[in-house]
Amino acid sequence: MPGFFLGITALVAVVLIYQSNRQTIKTQQKYRKQVEDFTSSIIKAFTNCIDGKDSYTNGHSYRVAQYTVMIGKKLGLDQKTLDKYYNIGLLHDIGKISIPDAILTKPGKLTPEEFDIIKSHAQRGYEILKDVKIQEDIAAGAHYHHERFDGKGYPEGLAGKDIPLVGRIIAVADAFDAMSSTRSYRKKLPLDYIAEEIERCTGTQFDPEAANALLELYKEGAFDHLKEKEE
Repeated sequence: MPGFFLGITALVAVVLIYQSNRQTIKTQQKYRKQVEDFTSSIIKAFTNCIDGKDSYTNGHSYRVAQYTVMIGKKLGLDQKTLDKYYNIGLLHDIGKISIPDAILTKPGKLTPEEFDIIKSHAQRGYEILKDVKIQEDIAAGAHYHHERFDGKGYPEGLAGKDIPLVGRIIAVADAFDAMSSTRSYRKKLPLDYIAEEIERCTGTQFDPEAANALLELYKEGAFDHLKEKEE
């Protein structure tokens, strides 16, 4: 009989531990979801501030994030990485919030000094995001999206695969959206011309894998809705 009661006691203990652990897991999952939702809302708030700086680039950050995910899918990245890259893409231009509006939205040609100020947004974006630890590599897009595959970009002058993959992908997505959007200094460019430019700059300005992934999307008709807006 003592053995029977010991067995019952052990079974009850196991059940209680299981119930306790399940409740703990539920609480952790709920907390994790709350943190994820809060992080997402903060990122979107920052994104709206970034795009709100210039009416010509309204929606730019969201489109770049979307194109980044599309390219990433073509490259076979997993969903967890794609979700991370989407958020990194949203914040790639955060450094522009520190650029004076008179320079950022100037309709004419920039002076060399003004262009240097514009270029500083990559480093400034990194400085803003570098201490944010809630999501890994959140500063990478801001820091590296103007690096070039041939090493002639900024701010670090990195080349090839020394540039983090997310930076190489966003560089293509950013350039594609910039050319397919009307800016203060020019109208949007025809989609066929943009594709030719991306192809021409593959291996110099752009990582070949990322650029070719975007060109595949173009050939598959993923951007045909932009052609319709040209007409």
